[in-house]
Amino acid sequence: MQCAVIGAGAWGTALADLLARNGHAVRLWAREEDVVQTIAARQENARFLPGTTLSAGVTATGDMQQALSGAELVLYVPPSHVLRAVVRQGARFIRRSATVVVASKGIERESLGLMTDVIGAELPAHAIVALSGPSFAAEVAARQPTAVVAASVGREAAALAQSALSNNHFRVYTHDDVIGVELGGALKNVMAVATGIAEGMGLGFNTRAALITRGLAEMSRLGMALGASPVTFAGLAGMGDLVLTCTGALSRNRALGMEIGKGTSLEAALAGKETVAEGVVTTHSARDLAARQGVEMPIVTAVARVLFENQPARDAISALMGRDLRPEQDA
Repeated sequence: MQCAVIGAGAWGTALADLLARNGHAVRLWAREEDVVQTIAARQENARFLPGTTLSAGVTATGDMQQALSGAELVLYVPPSHVLRAVVRQGARFIRRSATVVVASKGIERESLGLMTDVIGAELPAHAIVALSGPSFAAEVAARQPTAVVAASVGREAAALAQSALSNNHFRVYTHDDVIGVELGGALKNVMAVATGIAEGMGLGFNTRAALITRGLAEMSRLGMALGASPVTFAGLAGMGDLVLTCTGALSRNRALGMEIGKGTSLEAALAGKETVAEGVVTTHSARDLAARQGVEMPIVTAVARVLFENQPARDAISALMGRDLRPEQDA
């Protein structure tokens, strides 16, 4: 197929390379001119995915119309906070029959919508698939075995994405629980910030295990309130992505949390970063979404107080441990 990948960060670049190595023709749209130039000159995204030689089937462009022209499969991979603007910029160039996949993870700050909600509002005539799961871009680009989920209310759209992306080192499962898959991908970033904060404070494996497990309970609770299946959170887009992002050395959100836990301010921790730690924006959105749904999310609330209200991390941990005693499972 002719494919377009919109967003040339590490993950977008890795997915473009994956599609091209699967035999598809891929145009990769980048906002940054230096990214377009280095890919054209030596098939490398030196800014966001250095050291990876991209397939010859990947062509980079800064022209949105050129990127989208004739594409049968369109992947959106920009940061969540600019997704709507990026989709809107190219909406008139997408062919009506194209299947749209969103691999960005987050909850839009203003609308509290999931990424498929954002695209659905801007491209209402298109079949939309959410791609999520435990997948560091550098490891996918290095062709290390990886498994993810393609979720859509349309079975054919999910199957198309599955077929286009799958190969002998990248396995895609289909799913119909779009809400659960997307929430898992968004909220795990908040939990990774939390576990990073604890690690930065010098706390150990007991604390990490507690945060991951109770974080999963919070994710499931909000998901169920929004209509997701609790079973989804036990799968790749839930527990799988949560464990990876909370423990993996390549996790930007965990690394940010570690800096905060060591006493660095949020502003200083974010300063000079090329890549986006989605957990910061998602913490705001998740707290507001939980409040709207009447769902208790104490870890999300604690992370928000540390990041945005200058609460000392140790006080936040003490507050979590001092909450009223309760059964582990919700009634």
